[in-house]
Amino acid sequence: MSSPVKVDIWSDIACPWCYIGKRKFEEGVRRFGGDVEVEYHSFELSPDTPVDFQGTAADFLASHKGLPKERVTQMIDTVVGIAATVGLDYDYDALQHTNTVKAHQLLHYAKERGRQIEMKERLLRAYFVEGRHVGRVEDLGDLAAELGFDRADVVRSLETDDYLGAVRADQAQAAAYGIHGVPFFVLDGKYGVSGAQDPAVFASALAQVAGEKEVAA
Repeated sequence: MSSPVKVDIWSDIACPWCYIGKRKFEEGVRRFGGDVEVEYHSFELSPDTPVDFQGTAADFLASHKGLPKERVTQMIDTVVGIAATVGLDYDYDALQHTNTVKAHQLLHYAKERGRQIEMKERLLRAYFVEGRHVGRVEDLGDLAAELGFDRADVVRSLETDDYLGAVRADQAQAAAYGIHGVPFFVLDGKYGVSGAQDPAVFASALAQVAGEKEVAA
């Protein structure tokens, strides 16, 4: 019996394509049908974002990308439509744009306790669907508590930056791999798949890697 296919995924909480890509990847894994081990890694698309950004996501994108507001609105509408095709109900009117470094630290906190995937899903849903704030320590403590984590310990960990080093290590690895955009999937440390690809692409890539592992074994 060969070992699972290891998939390392670089993504950001505030990345709409990362949530869409997560759903498409999950469907690809289902179609593949084999054993897959997933680990998420930190990537900040806009590390200069203030925690309490004053304005909408459209305001931020317009200023950050230097695009007209109308063009940004069209882009958002397109993303919302694509998200709906994979069962995600994005609510950009409620979305609270923020800095995500603390959320990434929370993902490392959860990973050390064997629940990173669950926390990743909770944070993405909170941000894109529920309009929750995912940049402030107290709000992240609330979200973690909903999953049964010790809220006081989560707040302590985030306030003391216990996992900031782990976040920076992920970012350094992304730079070493030449990753400039997310989501980015690395299969068995050898093959890269960029973007929210069709499930068939993921299924095929997983099958190829699994086949190579069987031959090597």
